[in-house]
Amino acid sequence: MRLTDLAPRYDLIVIGGGITGAGIFREAARAGVSVLLVEARDFASGTSSWSSKLVHGGLRYLQTGEWRLTAESVRERQRLLREAPDLVERLDFLLPSYRGVKPSRGLVRLGLWLYDRFARDAQARSQSVDIAASLAIAPQLNTHNLLGALQYQDARTDDCRLVWRLIEQGMRDGGTALNYVRAEQLLQAQGRTCGAVLRDAETGEMRETAATVVINASGVWAEGLQGQGIAAPRLRPLRGSHLVYPHTRLPLPCAVSFFHPRDRRPVFAYPWQGATLIGTTDLDHREDLWNPRMTRSEADYLLEAFDWLMPAVGLRLDEALSSFAGVRAIIDDGDGKPSSASRESAQWSAPGFIGITGGKLTTFRVTARQVLVQAAKQLPALRLAAEQAPLFDQPRQESPALAPTAQQMQARAGEEVHHLDDLLLRRSRAGLVLPDFGESLIEPALMACRSTLGWDEARCLSEASNYRSHMHQQHSVPD
Repeated sequence: MRLTDLAPRYDLIVIGGGITGAGIFREAARAGVSVLLVEARDFASGTSSWSSKLVHGGLRYLQTGEWRLTAESVRERQRLLREAPDLVERLDFLLPSYRGVKPSRGLVRLGLWLYDRFARDAQARSQSVDIAASLAIAPQLNTHNLLGALQYQDARTDDCRLVWRLIEQGMRDGGTALNYVRAEQLLQAQGRTCGAVLRDAETGEMRETAATVVINASGVWAEGLQGQGIAAPRLRPLRGSHLVYPHTRLPLPCAVSFFHPRDRRPVFAYPWQGATLIGTTDLDHREDLWNPRMTRSEADYLLEAFDWLMPAVGLRLDEALSSFAGVRAIIDDGDGKPSSASRESAQWSAPGFIGITGGKLTTFRVTARQVLVQAAKQLPALRLAAEQAPLFDQPRQESPALAPTAQQMQARAGEEVHHLDDLLLRRSRAGLVLPDFGESLIEPALMACRSTLGWDEARCLSEASNYRSHMHQQHSVPD
């Protein structure tokens, strides 16, 4: 389906196909109203592609006094573990403790005690382990002043697969979702928003589509939507960057989290899709929002941390498989330190319009329901599903822990794929976690696109060339 197939009017138009927009779309589609979601590029191609892949409570939010956010995040983590076990998996963490290093072992233990209380899950209880047990789990640890470690649980996911599943579920429930369709501006009539001007990025075709309520869920791009009846909150885009290493080079049995020796920010490494993911940074981003890149100083910052924690490993930058960076939509509260900025979401509204930005991957469901409660005030036909209603009809057989395979390509080519990078970077994560940006899967992926999408030889050659160029430009390690 493309623009020419759309109805002239919808009850709801949702702008933005990241985790927030996808969550709103999924809930709206089963709420008894007609809903259209549009995404300017591919689904989850912005911030929701480049998160740290963690579904977590956020221990560090306790340090900044955001107890409510931590409790809400832990509860949502537990819910996702129950309702989407194929998309969200438990992940054991080891947090080493060192003499003279802040925050102290006792303070972190207190935070984990609260974590346990919020979760109410005996399986996820944290515990202290001694030096011998710590080294048995991670023998590469720096032993100088080592006191032992704390063990706790959070969870990991494939953020893109989670977004796609929400969109797919929403379409099954009667919603319409289009990627590569941009909302150029909002329509206004008699003092209220009444729809949007949409443009197909592939064909250039444009049309006006009416709506009772338009929801701007475009995240870090929220301020740029033309025709909003009320100004969006001032945002502070923050960049978080990551390195991906072969699992054979850093074969961790679980996640390792610790505090950077330079600034005491939390950093981590953990096994993900057959590789090892290292992150993350937190810096003001003033460059192109669509094409953020890890800088050399960020790479050095992460390697400095691991040289301190695991000096015998001797990680080198040129051994990394790839790098990636994402830009978080953070509400600008005037605080000088990026890492202390709140991860709470913010809403703004006008007749026929609701805006939402900020928030966390983990709490997308809560955010979606909060937005739709407000939408229902302008759209009485909208009836939210019960709070306890499950997110998905049923789980699937896939795992955020497993590396991509050639067998996945045929089925996933039919998941609203328009370009090769949609398939190799978002429907699967081959470009990030396999050698040479997934070169071994390019041909199987093109074969799938030939048979499923009807690409000819010229299209395949063009897509392969564009994909290789994009990967080297955006995801190679910094010079």
